[in-house]
Amino acid sequence: MQHHFTLPSPHGSRSITADATFVPDGRPKPVILFIHGFKGFKDWGTFPPIAGEFASRGFLFIKFNLSHNGTTPEQPNDFADLEAFGRNTFSIELDDIGTLIDALSAGQFPELSPETDPGQVFLVGHSRGGGLAILKAREDQRVRKVVTWAAVADFANLWRGTSEKEWRADGVVYVANSRTRQQMPLYYQLFEDYSLHQNRLNIREATRELRVPLLVIHGDADETVPVESAEELAGLHGGATLCLVKGGGHTFGGTHPFAGEDLPGATREAVNHTIAFLQKAQH
Repeated sequence: MQHHFTLPSPHGSRSITADATFVPDGRPKPVILFIHGFKGFKDWGTFPPIAGEFASRGFLFIKFNLSHNGTTPEQPNDFADLEAFGRNTFSIELDDIGTLIDALSAGQFPELSPETDPGQVFLVGHSRGGGLAILKAREDQRVRKVVTWAAVADFANLWRGTSEKEWRADGVVYVANSRTRQQMPLYYQLFEDYSLHQNRLNIREATRELRVPLLVIHGDADETVPVESAEELAGLHGGATLCLVKGGGHTFGGTHPFAGEDLPGATREAVNHTIAFLQKAQH
């Protein structure tokens, strides 16, 4: 079963669009909040069948579009709002995740409340979403476990090679989306937010300070985020579990659109490791 819902973002007029996938049996289930990455969205490629896989294994799986990811409620699979994309910040994204956790904890969705165990909220994040998952878990004690898939260790890598002086002078830089051929804006406020909130947005420091179990999953053939990022994060945490998927790329074999009937092998391996980790009793 899938339940769709929308939440207002605490920043501006844009909304967080989400869906929960679960088997409706009236039993409280552990909740997974799945955080997409840069130039990502909740229904990208393999994400819908991944949601179904977790639901079949006893979880309530919520995937959602961060309010400023560039999609709209009317066009959830297209970057139809490039102005929102450009005006996004990491602080907005963290606050969006917090808004979703708040709503679940408050029982805001009657359809989901009987199926939800608010004491078992887990974050799973892909790429940039992995960094967000670590940061949010550090600042919100309601998060009980974290899993990263191909996570970044530093947001600043996003604009590596960009002249900060020129960015400030022009007010915007553009990143190419190779799939859609769009030139996607990043306004200078992204850098300003990162600079002003260094304590909140330092993924490495947050990993050191994280007090909940962490699973770091990374493909050893990741073409976007080097595998050394995963090794560094696992080492910073101290007690983290590191899982390297042999031959896995940045999307673990997933593509958009995804027309396959079965999950790619690398994706299935990531899913199975995640489920085993989340089902393990917490000491």
